[in-house]
Amino acid sequence: MSAPSPRTQQALRQRNLSLALRAVAAGGPLSRAAVAARIGMTRAGVAAVVDELLRAGLLVELGPGRPGTVGRPGSALALNDRGPCGLGAEIGVDHLAVCAVDLRGRVRARVAADAANRDHPPGPVLARLAGLIEEVVAEVRGEGLTPTGLTVAVPGLIARDESTVVRAPNLGWQGVDLGPLLPAAPPARVGNEANLGALAEQRLERTAAKPPGTGADGEPGPGPALDPGDRQDAALPAGDHGSPGPGRNFLFVSAEIGIGAAVVMDGELLRGAHGFAGELGHVPVRPQGRPCACGGRGCLEQYAGEEAVLRASGIDPAGARAAYPGPGARIAMLAARAADGDALVRTALREAGGALGIALAGAVNLLDPETVVLGGALAGLGPWVVPAVERELGRRLADPARTVRLTVSALGAEGPLLGAALSEVDAVMEAPGAVAAG
Repeated sequence: MSAPSPRTQQALRQRNLSLALRAVAAGGPLSRAAVAARIGMTRAGVAAVVDELLRAGLLVELGPGRPGTVGRPGSALALNDRGPCGLGAEIGVDHLAVCAVDLRGRVRARVAADAANRDHPPGPVLARLAGLIEEVVAEVRGEGLTPTGLTVAVPGLIARDESTVVRAPNLGWQGVDLGPLLPAAPPARVGNEANLGALAEQRLERTAAKPPGTGADGEPGPGPALDPGDRQDAALPAGDHGSPGPGRNFLFVSAEIGIGAAVVMDGELLRGAHGFAGELGHVPVRPQGRPCACGGRGCLEQYAGEEAVLRASGIDPAGARAAYPGPGARIAMLAARAADGDALVRTALREAGGALGIALAGAVNLLDPETVVLGGALAGLGPWVVPAVERELGRRLADPARTVRLTVSALGAEGPLLGAALSEVDAVMEAPGAVAAG
């Protein structure tokens, strides 16, 4: 039998490194023996893999494992909280934000700034973002962390090259390659904000499934880094409230000025032929309705986007931006007025929820998800939007007996930023050999 080719050996090495690192991430701290049992390797084989992960700074040894067991206790292995970290950035219509997340998924640094980015050229926007990135990098390097990659969340269509913004109507950008405008180090890429928000929801579910403070074999562990908090759940028509996470088949809806969505099927993000899947905001809900920036008419965004809700509430959007600047400020204002019983605001939110329910009904009938997650601005307006969404879904589902769980994201507007940083952590988990080689 011929010996494996160098390429095959390299792929096998990468796979084993990833399996071992993921095992510790999922159930750590773990002994070498526990890692070997989990990934189906011999102890000798695991020893070489673990040693490489230790040299790369991905794992650390915490000392002897559980006392009182038969035989010599092994050293407990854990993710290194002073090793690699992922950077995430977000370009919103009215804000910029950057954060760093370590291998455990903990946010180690975060900065944000109000910024009127709409119709501003990409160059000045990215220059200001670069300053925030430098600030975060300096902070985490002071804590012994090393950024390995940067993902920038943008509210628009992103080409498969993960660099070109094909179209971001609410920013006024079209056919812009952001690659040359981003820092040269660490390596950077661009992603759709709704897709990245869905990634954060998936991580939230995985973290919530693990008991706080314990490893899977009973050893003390780091506990969840993302707190699922209290979700507002509604059943359509008879939902399942047992799990705080979205499951493996879900729609994630992200709203700010515009409305985007991500589709996750069997645990994998559905990107579509051009990478544009999930543009829910431009699904027509009133075919002869208001003109939209995309060139169509009657798009969901024109009835359930932030500016549409402000106008329906009798509030001038431009005046509201001046009086309530910054991310989430206008949504908080609307929520406060609705809570105080403002009839006009409540009617506007009810109508927005109805339009959203119409768009979601088509998506649910087509894709058959188990869960719909409302994120971004919609999370803050859930108590007034959700009932109308429920009502429309209840009327329009092809099978009245179908169960669809509607939930409001616990991450709210933070989802895309966290997802951007976590995508870089996932890249390390997938290919730890690249970090070791570096």
